[in-house]
Amino acid sequence: MPIPQPNLYPPFNIVRLSHVELRVTDLQWARAYYVDTLGLQITHEDKAHIYLRAMEERGHHCVILKQADTGDVGVLGFKVWDEEQLDKAESWFRSRDLPTAWIERPFMGRVLQTRDPWGTPLEFYREMDRLPSIMQHYTLYRGVKPLRIDHFNLFAPDVDGAVQFYSDMGFRVTEYTADEETGRSWAAWMHRKGGVHDIAFTNGTGPRLHHVAFWVPTPLNIIDLLDLMSTTGYVENIERGPGRHGISNAFFLYIRDRDGHRTEIYCSDYQTIDPDHEPIKWDLKDPQRQTLWGAPAPRTWFEEGSAFNGATLAESDLKAQPIVAP
Repeated sequence: MPIPQPNLYPPFNIVRLSHVELRVTDLQWARAYYVDTLGLQITHEDKAHIYLRAMEERGHHCVILKQADTGDVGVLGFKVWDEEQLDKAESWFRSRDLPTAWIERPFMGRVLQTRDPWGTPLEFYREMDRLPSIMQHYTLYRGVKPLRIDHFNLFAPDVDGAVQFYSDMGFRVTEYTADEETGRSWAAWMHRKGGVHDIAFTNGTGPRLHHVAFWVPTPLNIIDLLDLMSTTGYVENIERGPGRHGISNAFFLYIRDRDGHRTEIYCSDYQTIDPDHEPIKWDLKDPQRQTLWGAPAPRTWFEEGSAFNGATLAESDLKAQPIVAP
C-alpha cells in the first residue's frame, strides 16, 4: 500500500508521546536498573509504583514502574494540546467503535484511556504535574544521563493498517521499509513532535512493545553505560550495539531488563518539522537500513517483545524477511 498523505488537520491535536507503564515482577530490581544504572530520576515511590523522569523533562513522569505478577506493558501515553482535544479524542475513538474510559491517574488531570484496533492500550491527557527543572543539576546525572523519552517501537501484525490508523490521528511518516514483491510496508516510523518518530511499527506478531527509547547527550554516554553495566552485574542485559541505524541515522544501544522490557539508548537523529517533509523509502533487501554499521542484531531483537496487558496477539500474514547486515 502507498504511504498515506500527511493529515495536517487531524480530528484532535496530539503534541507528542509522553510516558509508558512497565509492569515488572521485581520492583526493587527494576529500581536498581532504571534509577541506579540508567540514571532516571525518581519523582514518586510507593510500595507498588515508582514514577521516573529524565533530566530535561518538566512533566512528573515518563516511566511508571508497576509491581505486577507478569512483566508486560500497561499503557502508552500521549499528551494533547488542550482539554478540548481530550473530548474530541473521545468522540473520535467512539466513532470507530473503540472503547473509551475516563480514569484517575496520580499526578495528572483528566486521562482518557482507549485502545487502537489491535488492542494496544493508549491514554491521552493534557495536564501533568510540572516539576522544577533539574537540567543543570549536574550532580544528579548518573548512568547514561538520559535527557528525555524519545519514542515507542511496536511489533504490528498489520503495518499498513497501523500506519493508516495513526495517520488519521495526525502522525506523519518519516521513513519506511517496503517489501517490493507484495507492495506492502514492512515497517514505518511516524512522528508528532518533529523528530524521526514518536511511534514506529515493525512487522511481526503483535501488538507488542519492541522498545521504548531515551535520548542521551552523546555517543560517549552510551560507551560509559556499557562500561558501567559490564562491571556492575548487568553485562547479560546488553542485547545489541553500539552501532548506527541507516533508518533514522541514530547511534544506538539496546538493553533489556529482567522482565525482557527492551530500552533503546539513542542519539543523533534529525528534524522533520516541515509539513511537506518527504518520507524516506528503504528496500527490505537493503541491509544498511537496519544497521549502517555495527554487529548484526541477535535473533531476540527480531522476535521478542513485551506483551500489552489485556491485548490478544495476532500473527502477521506478511512473511517477507529483511536481509540482515552480516
